Amino acid sequence: MYYSSESSDSENTAESHSLDFSYLMLDTDSLAMHLRNSVREQQLNREEQVKQYVTACDKSTETSQRNCDSGTRPRNSELRLGVDDMMAELVVSSAEADNQEEDSGCDTVTEKLFLQHNMLLTLPFEVVKFANLKMLDLSNNSLTHVNDFVLHLPELQTLYLRNNSLTDDSLPKELSTLSKLRELNLSGNQFTAVPTQLYEMSALKYLYLGNNRITEVLPDIRAMQGLQVLHLGGNCLESVPDELGELQQLGALVLCDNRLCDLPRAISNLTRLRSLLLHKNNLCCLPVGAVKLRSLTELSLRDNPLVTRFVNSCARELMYNSPTLLELAARVIKLKKIQYTNEDLPQTLITYLSSGQRCVNPKCKGMYFTSCVEHIKFVDFCGMYRVPLMHYLCSSRCSSKTPAYYRASSSESESEEDEQPAARMKRVLLG
Repeated sequence: MYYSSESSDSENTAESHSLDFSYLMLDTDSLAMHLRNSVREQQLNREEQVKQYVTACDKSTETSQRNCDSGTRPRNSELRLGVDDMMAELVVSSAEADNQEEDSGCDTVTEKLFLQHNMLLTLPFEVVKFANLKMLDLSNNSLTHVNDFVLHLPELQTLYLRNNSLTDDSLPKELSTLSKLRELNLSGNQFTAVPTQLYEMSALKYLYLGNNRITEVLPDIRAMQGLQVLHLGGNCLESVPDELGELQQLGALVLCDNRLCDLPRAISNLTRLRSLLLHKNNLCCLPVGAVKLRSLTELSLRDNPLVTRFVNSCARELMYNSPTLLELAARVIKLKKIQYTNEDLPQTLITYLSSGQRCVNPKCKGMYFTSCVEHIKFVDFCGMYRVPLMHYLCSSRCSSKTPAYYRASSSESESEEDEQPAARMKRVLLG
């Protein structure tokens, strides 16, 4: 659902608006010749249409004159004069338009150009002759760079460049001048970073960068406020920036098949997120705020330590070291709220006391410092499914009470849920 874009082919689109040269194994020179021939054929078709229209108008005028009543000759003369003037203007304007198109050598009819699965090393200049082009598919070629003259396609909305040999310097520096571009597919290339010029394209809605070699996403991605789908799966990411949480229009975030060990807490700010694909990473836990993603309908977590550990250990304790006397004493001080000053204790102990953490079990509300239980537990998610989250408990005795955690932790947002029912999860992929 979220992969379909607004530029998808419509059944109602006339075939005459599309030009398909895909799967012909054309090189750049051969394709240039085909494009020139297509433009020339389009001009001849236009000339023929103008001639047919003029002929039809002449016949209509003659028929009207024969049907006129003899008593209305003055009015008929006026009518004929008016028709003749209109016909003259039509012929002149058509001829002028035809001459202008012939001089410029442009095709103003074709809106979609399919060039995938050829042998293109570069983009032929003849592409700019299609002044009204809205969709250009150059997938599955051997392109190493995209020529700057693609910027002379001001109506372009969709650009497919997947499965080529593009690198970090292959795109035009001024790509953002394509102000109407809404979908850009760069999957299956050799990018090691998100091209910096993409960060300037605030109106872009669909960005596909899967199956590259990307190791970093810059905080500048916050500027891409129009993004609805961001596909970064199949790369080499070890982390993603907090600024991803500022993309308020984002509905699908694909981060699968990377090297992520954790996610930023800011992910919980993506209130419109419907799909979050995280499979095949190194995730051991999810941000606690993930339970706030009320619009989420699809979550994929398979092939992560988060899931495999849970399955292998059957939700038993993963690690627990008995607390030291120092920690036991510190727990008593914090739980009993014993007052102390800087004069009572050395600075090292004061620092230690300030590092205490509350147990996540609401029925326990205990304290821990360095000794805790790392516990993966399925918790209620959106009222229907149970999702594994990492819990840090003060002792093993707390684990039997953790199922109530989600209900207690979400009590602050109960009023909010009353106003708008939480969306139900449709798919949770764990294995």
